[in-house]
Amino acid sequence: MVVRQRIFQKYLWVGFFLFPSLIGLLVFMVVPMVSSLALTFYEWDPLIPTRFHFQGMQNYLTLVKDTNFWAALLHTLFYIAGYIPLVLTAGLGVALLMNQKLVGRAFFRGAFFMPVISAWVAVALMWTWIFNPKFGIVNYLLSLIGITGPSWLYDPNWAMPAIILTSVWKDIGFIMVLFLTGLQSIPQEYYEAASIDGAGNWPRFRYITLPLLSPTAFFALIISLINSFQVFDQVWVMTQGGPAGSTSVLVEQIVNNSFRYGRMGYAATMSWVLFLIVFLVTIFQTLMQKNWVTYE
Repeated sequence: MVVRQRIFQKYLWVGFFLFPSLIGLLVFMVVPMVSSLALTFYEWDPLIPTRFHFQGMQNYLTLVKDTNFWAALLHTLFYIAGYIPLVLTAGLGVALLMNQKLVGRAFFRGAFFMPVISAWVAVALMWTWIFNPKFGIVNYLLSLIGITGPSWLYDPNWAMPAIILTSVWKDIGFIMVLFLTGLQSIPQEYYEAASIDGAGNWPRFRYITLPLLSPTAFFALIISLINSFQVFDQVWVMTQGGPAGSTSVLVEQIVNNSFRYGRMGYAATMSWVLFLIVFLVTIFQTLMQKNWVTYE
């Protein structure tokens, strides 16, 4: 009986100290999430208070037939297909370089990480100027080698690649830090043993670095995927979904329906469908990690 009383008192004190945090979690996360889920069954325009009607599954049925939603999903997947391989490969390459004994290594590490802590609005505005078809530096450099650059953000075929390049440039530093952490956690004894056996740089990278770096690569992949599905800032600043809707993405559609068209219920439906997509992709990646992730 005494033991039970002590256990009860222990959990009572734990609950007492956790209570303020739990209140914040409940008020600012749980309640809004449940409310947004309930909102998917309603039609609501926040500017017209009387326009709040229960309509069951109508929002979901409308979503299935919404060509703008499916186009935005395809554009988001196109962004992911271009962004993920580039940012992971470039981040790994920079991390390998920054892991060497270089003069001014700390400076270069800071320089690569600087875009990560920069505001997306500032970065997007800078790259909007860089991709300017008449005065931008990209087309100027291409002209030096006899290539006429495209219109980039004004061309439906090149607007999304421009946004992908901008995103990769900003996020390389973050991926670099992740891979640097993974590289520095690999025991040097493996490389020393490989050198004694006569293994060159490529075999050591292929059979030591990559396998032992796979948990870090898995984490970087998951984080990058989740962030990619939520791409918005650069699209909103650089193109606002244009030209001709070629860069319209899921979050941009959610924002438009919420604040431009006054369709909060429909926007909430899109948000939950996006959450479901991200959740399923993450679960799939977690289940597949055993096929390529090596834990020491």
